[in-house]
Amino acid sequence: MILLRLLFCSALVFLLYPTVAVERAAAGESSPPGDIPDDQVFVTYSSPLGFKVKVPEGWARQETDSAVSFADKYNRIEIVVGDAEAAPTEQLVKKMAADFEQADRAVKVTRIRSVHLPAGPAVAMNFTSNSEPNSVTGKEARLENVRYFYFHDGSLAALTLSAPMGADNVDVWRLISESFRWR
Repeated sequence: MILLRLLFCSALVFLLYPTVAVERAAAGESSPPGDIPDDQVFVTYSSPLGFKVKVPEGWARQETDSAVSFADKYNRIEIVVGDAEAAPTEQLVKKMAADFEQADRAVKVTRIRSVHLPAGPAVAMNFTSNSEPNSVTGKEARLENVRYFYFHDGSLAALTLSAPMGADNVDVWRLISESFRWR
């Protein structure tokens, strides 16, 4: 249960419930950046954390002991892995959604559902959030996100896909979420 709560928060912060002021949602863009091109090349990333997944070639990668992320502008893929006793259920994720909305960057959970993916059953959570402020301009973008919770043999992975609101990345996100495999 604690691990699942931990996976709700940003993988780079690793705080259970950070103390932050309530953040307002960033305004959406009328012409959002972030569509991943149809001709984007994907490569398979094999992680020492025990999984493999297809990611866009050339995106910046950051790794920690329990997470890896890939980013290009406001597009981001993040996978956090930890130990868990059981697979999360749709009901459990729904119970934790209110805490998640209070703990992160103007998060609004929009949908939680059970899904069947090639790696096995998973729980998917769609939500909107603010990006981190741009280091130069301080500007934030409103993001659309989907987080998949995968469980296998005592390990839980949270795969989060993020893009600017309105970006058309449905097919790319499907490719990535369906490519996730435990090794």
